Amino acid sequence: MLIGVVAEVDPSETRVAATPETVKKFAALGADVAIQHGAGLKSGVTDADYQAAGARLAEAGQVLSEADILLKVRRPTESELAGLKSGALVVASMDPYGRLDAIEAMAKARIAAFAMELLPRITRAQSMDVLSSQANLAGYRAVIDAAAEYGRALPMMMTPAGTVPAAKAFIMGVGVAGLQAIATARRLGAVVTATDVRPATKEQVESLGAKFIAVEDEEFKQAETAGGYAKEMSKAYQAKQAELVAAHIAKQDIVIATALIPGRPAPLLITADMARSMRPGSVIVDLAVERGGNCELAKAGETVVTEGGVKIVGYSNVTRLAATASSLYARNLYAFVETLIDKATKSLAVKWDDELVKATLLTRDGAIVHPNFKPKSAA
Repeated sequence: MLIGVVAEVDPSETRVAATPETVKKFAALGADVAIQHGAGLKSGVTDADYQAAGARLAEAGQVLSEADILLKVRRPTESELAGLKSGALVVASMDPYGRLDAIEAMAKARIAAFAMELLPRITRAQSMDVLSSQANLAGYRAVIDAAAEYGRALPMMMTPAGTVPAAKAFIMGVGVAGLQAIATARRLGAVVTATDVRPATKEQVESLGAKFIAVEDEEFKQAETAGGYAKEMSKAYQAKQAELVAAHIAKQDIVIATALIPGRPAPLLITADMARSMRPGSVIVDLAVERGGNCELAKAGETVVTEGGVKIVGYSNVTRLAATASSLYARNLYAFVETLIDKATKSLAVKWDDELVKATLLTRDGAIVHPNFKPKSAA
C-alpha cells in the first residue's frame, strides 16, 4: 500500500498534504509513503525532513503512477489525472460545487475521489474537518492583515501626548473563521461587533465579548439548517439587514467578511457604496473573494484602494500561513485515511457503506456516485 504526495500545481498554493508527523503515522499503519522532491518546501518542510520520517523521495510521475492513495490539497489537474493508475484513491479538498466538468474528468480517470469538505458535521468527523481547521487560521490571518493595512493602532492607548481611541472592527459571518476573527481582534484591543443570519451565533458572539448586530425578526429565528449552516435569506430580509449594516459599516475602521453558503456563490454583503462610505484608511478583508466575494469591489489576489482611500484586501489567507495550515490539514487527512485502512492486515479496506465514505465519495469505477453531483439524466 503506497501513499503518495505531490507538490501542488497551482503556484499560489503553498500548502502540502502530508508532514513528517503524518508520514510517521502512516508508516505505523503499514503504508509506504512516497513524496515528490520539493513538495513541502513552501511549507517549511525539506526533503531531508520527509526522509528522516521514513518517506522515500521520487519524481511526480512516479508518485502518481504508483500511489494507491494520493493525498492532495486541491483536486488533481488533468495532467495529474492522466498519470494516476486506475482505481487509485484521491483524497483532497475538491471544491466540487459548480465544477461538474472536473468531477466528470475524475470519473473518466476511474479514480475514487474523496472531497474532504463534504464531511458531515458529526462528532466522529471532527478530527477530519478541513473546513474548520483552515477557516480558523483564515479568520486569524484576516485580522493580522487588517491590522497591517490599517494605518493606526488597534487598542486604546493612554499616553502623555493624549489618548488613542480603539479601532472599531465589524465581523460579518460568524462561522469558524468569524469567531476566530472576533477573538483575535479582541485580543489586539479593538472594539468588536459582529453579525450573522443564524440566531445561535448571537450567544457565541457575546461570549467572546463582542456586540451582536442583526435584524432579529421571525425569519432570523429560522435561519439555520439542520447541519448548522446558514440558509439563504429572503430578499425582504436581505434589504432590512443591508440597511442596518450600511449604517453600521460607515462607522467602522475594519470590516472582515467571512460569509459563505455551501454550493452557492458568496452572498453580496458590502456594496460599493457601503465600502466607499467608510473613512479614509479603513480596511475591508474579504475571505469569500474566491467564491465571488462578500464585497462588491473585492478582487481575488489583490488589494483594491478606493478613491476615498478605503483598502479592500482579497488575498488568500490560509496559503500565507503555509506551515501551520499544512500541519492541521495533514492531520485532518490522516484521521480520514486511517478509517480506510485495516490495521490488522495493514492494507486498504474501504467500507463503501460507511457514512463518512458515502458523504465524501464523488467518483468510483468510472462514474459520478455522489447524489448531489450526478448529472440530472443519471440522478
